[in-house]
Amino acid sequence: MKTININGQLVDFSTPRVMGIVNITPDSFFSGSRTEAANEIIERCARIIREGGTIIDVGAQSSSPASRFLDAKEETERLMPALKLIRNEFPDTILSVDTFYADVAKESVEEYGVNIINDISGGQIDERMFPVVAQLNVPYILMHMRGTPQTMQQFTHYDNFIQDILYYFSERKAKLNQLGVSDVIIDPGFGFSKTISQNYELMAYLKYFHIFEEPILVGISRKSMIYKLLGTTPEESLNGTSVLNAVALLSGADILRVHDVKEAVECVKIIENIAFDS
Repeated sequence: MKTININGQLVDFSTPRVMGIVNITPDSFFSGSRTEAANEIIERCARIIREGGTIIDVGAQSSSPASRFLDAKEETERLMPALKLIRNEFPDTILSVDTFYADVAKESVEEYGVNIINDISGGQIDERMFPVVAQLNVPYILMHMRGTPQTMQQFTHYDNFIQDILYYFSERKAKLNQLGVSDVIIDPGFGFSKTISQNYELMAYLKYFHIFEEPILVGISRKSMIYKLLGTTPEESLNGTSVLNAVALLSGADILRVHDVKEAVECVKIIENIAFDS
């Protein structure tokens, strides 16, 4: 059974878990996810918990290619007041912080008891991230991306698409393990440095990522791989999100990172009740 260690307690994935997104940003691609005022942040977190989410992922920097790249100081100024608010209101909730800056990760964990670091750059934007995560002794979400959020779509050429991504994870996971990071979560990085067709190929081969014997996180919520394929908008992409979440669960996904927690929890419950061995 796959597990991660949260403050000395093993969290298992015998039933897949749902991670709810909290964006402390004015420019996230999905307008319905933006929360900046204190009451909006508290209500968003309360709703995630009420609807069955067991992890809250807080980010202060949009990963949309159209967004502005923030430095660590700007990200800290946005993020820390929100973390203080959330930790005070929901002291026992598993908190994840979406950052690629080592200093932001360090302050989040040491000052506000953040439990997981979610780094979309896989330690490539800030080379200090891996040793800092090892020092902090918290689980680390290792995602696949090339470049930065602003440049990632310039890097969609691969010699061997799936093999290249698997090699990326084997190499970077080995570096983390050498530093003493034993709790690694694999995020294949849907939407990052990938074309629409590559994203669907990645979904088709998701089961290959079980070779790492680590929890697998899938984040496809309302992304362009859905709305560009269907000719719609992020606001109209809930149905497509649920379809792909179900496909991911059937391929063994352990964590769904979503905007719409209730619907994802329902996906988990339905897939869990299908008797495949009958």
